[in-house]
Formats: sequence, C-alpha cells, structure tokens
Amino acid sequence: MTYVVTENCIRCKYMDCVEVCPVDCFYVGENFLVIHPDECIDCGVCEPECPAEAILPDSDDRAAEWAEVNREYSQQWPNITRKGEAPPDAEEWNGKPNKRPLLSPNPGKP
Repeated sequence: MTYVVTENCIRCKYMDCVEVCPVDCFYVGENFLVIHPDECIDCGVCEPECPAEAILPDSDDRAAEWAEVNREYSQQWPNITRKGEAPPDAEEWNGKPNKRPLLSPNPGKP
C-alpha cells in the first residue's frame, strides 16, 4: 500500500506533508504534489498534515484514479524535501470540485 495525493491538492499545494515524510517521496509540479508509490513506506504521517485533506491511502476508492497520476509525475518531476510557500490563493481553491483540468504537467521548483 502507498499514499496518494488527490485532486484537492491542485492549486492548493500547501506542502506541510513534505516536511514530515521520513523517506522524501514527494515530487513537485507547478501546481500539485505527488508521492512516488515505490518510495512511500506507508507510514501515514503525511495524511494528517495536509490542510486540504488531499492525501489518501491507495486503498481508498477516492484515490484510485490518482494513483497513476502520482506514479507518472513522480518519475518526471523533481523531488522535494522541504516545505515551500503555498500559492497565495490556496485557500480560495481548497475544496473546489473538478480541478483535474487545471493540473499542470510542468515541473515545479524544489
């Protein structure tokens, strides 16, 4: 099992989860984070740290469609090990539905 970053992270990208990860398995995109499924040790410390509640175990049905997104982009984007600044409008985007079309494929800055 692994943890998966899901849709609500898009344009929120708070990054609190990054600081607590003991194995540095987060990767950063322009407006989204992902977890590398082969590096995640399933410790679960990231899940309660996410203010957007965007991190779920892959056993949760809501995570299913995002598992492949996490796998794909974790192989393309740079690794991130320190919390960065959340977007200035993160609160406005938190909880908004249907953000999938806004997911940028561009890498972020670690």
